[in-house]
Amino acid sequence: MLTLAIASSTLASIIVIGIVALLFIIFIAANIIIVPQASAFVVERLGAFRVTWETGLHFKIPLLERVANKVTLKERVSDFPPQPVITKDNVTMQIDTVIYFSVTDPKLFTYGVVHPMSAIENLTATTLRNIIGDLELDQTLTSRDIINTKMRTILDEATDPWGIKINRVELKNIVPPREIQDAMERQMKAERERREAILRAEGEKRAAILVAEGEKESVILRAEAARQQKIAEASGEAEALMTVQTALADSIKLLNDANASDAVVRIKALEAFAAAADGKATKIIIPAEIQGLAGLVGALGEINKH
Repeated sequence: MLTLAIASSTLASIIVIGIVALLFIIFIAANIIIVPQASAFVVERLGAFRVTWETGLHFKIPLLERVANKVTLKERVSDFPPQPVITKDNVTMQIDTVIYFSVTDPKLFTYGVVHPMSAIENLTATTLRNIIGDLELDQTLTSRDIINTKMRTILDEATDPWGIKINRVELKNIVPPREIQDAMERQMKAERERREAILRAEGEKRAAILVAEGEKESVILRAEAARQQKIAEASGEAEALMTVQTALADSIKLLNDANASDAVVRIKALEAFAAAADGKATKIIIPAEIQGLAGLVGALGEINKH
């Protein structure tokens, strides 16, 4: 019986030791911390900041230390709801913004401000109102890049004490009042109609110029054709006259070569005079030689009749 009791006591002790060892291992494992990539853990000891753990394996002292905040170092994107803003010319519009930021100092991010995201949203709204308040409606609609740059500079400077880096600020939507939108649409429509009218007028002007140039070229071509026709007619008449004069010169030469008598020469002169008289002249001066020759011919004609 004594042996059985000793064995039971030994077994119970072993079980208790095993349980205690298992609890100790679990306790130790629970205080081994692995910080993942692009993250940082802010550790406190007895309620005060002790250290910022970077990526890797770390051990936390049980009961004395705790992880106060787990901060991601990746770039974040926050899309804030539309904010009502008033321009310099008293036009109220809705503008929503998108902010790209990252945490550069986990300690400042943890202890610098309560609810950092809410603080960034409120700071963005007030900064946007200040910038838009100095711009008129047209400038607001056409100066997105300027507004983005100003907001990024102001927000980045204001969030430095919070350990936050503002990388980029974008105006997502700018929504003016309905009546302003209707006026802008009418203005755009009028501008399109004006451009259409200008293009139509330019087309009609170009067409008229082409028609006038065509008529001009047509007149020039007709005048050139008439000139060429007159030149051809004059050339033909000159050639015909030259032919006649050449034939006349040849006939005179033949008469001279044949030693024709005065009677023959006078007869030829009479023929030439007859050809000249066949024209449209109303007065004809007859040389004395031809008059005598005509009398001779008339006398010969009377003799032949008798």
